[in-house]
Amino acid sequence: MIHGPPSLRQFLAETPRAAWALAGTPFRWRAALDGAPRGDGGPVLLLPGLFNSDRSMLLMARFLRSLGHAPHGWGLGRNFGQRSIGTDGAALFARIDHLAQASGRPVALVGVSMGGIMARLAAHRVPASVAQVVTVASPYAGPARATRVWRLYEWISGESVDDPALLALADEVRRPLPVPATAIWSASDGLVNGLCCHVAGEPGCHAVHVPSSHYGVQTRPAILRAVAQALAANCPTAATSAMVAGTAG
Repeated sequence: MIHGPPSLRQFLAETPRAAWALAGTPFRWRAALDGAPRGDGGPVLLLPGLFNSDRSMLLMARFLRSLGHAPHGWGLGRNFGQRSIGTDGAALFARIDHLAQASGRPVALVGVSMGGIMARLAAHRVPASVAQVVTVASPYAGPARATRVWRLYEWISGESVDDPALLALADEVRRPLPVPATAIWSASDGLVNGLCCHVAGEPGCHAVHVPSSHYGVQTRPAILRAVAQALAANCPTAATSAMVAGTAG
């Protein structure tokens, strides 16, 4: 049962933990890359967290490209919730469909925090264009108030977390996905309750615990490696790729 947001102690530790981790990234980069499973050239769409843009995902994009994936930014500016992805996600779904048609195969979605919630929504709405979903520190499984950022979300997005339409979307996102999924989460996350970031026993979804702060989670070598492992474990089959290519044509 999800009781509430992370403790004040965890929250106050966020900034120093993130700074320490970022400072050590150059020394851990090679260890994360060495032996990481390689991709097969398939498209990967990277969805940034709340208030962040594609720039926040540059390190992850570089990492995945070095492994043979074809990462793409979402191209929708800063993540301001529905203000960025369009009414009911139309702009995001169009971006995913375009990449699937251009590559002739479904797209893997990797979303950080709010970006992961959006990735799950997309998998429900345009499943033929989505190969798999990897969420990183994405609080899709619990109430908004089990985070320390819900008020910031309301201010940035202009939406109320109690809005019936938003609650309906949250229920949809929480349902098991029609595609393979991986939920990467941390019990020591200082902004979102880690129990919100996965559903125990969710069909088709593999939960992976990686200790991390929330700030800068997408730059942590251990997280990058977990993402690479998730992508490799759920690569689309040739048959699936052919089916999507036929649909695109």
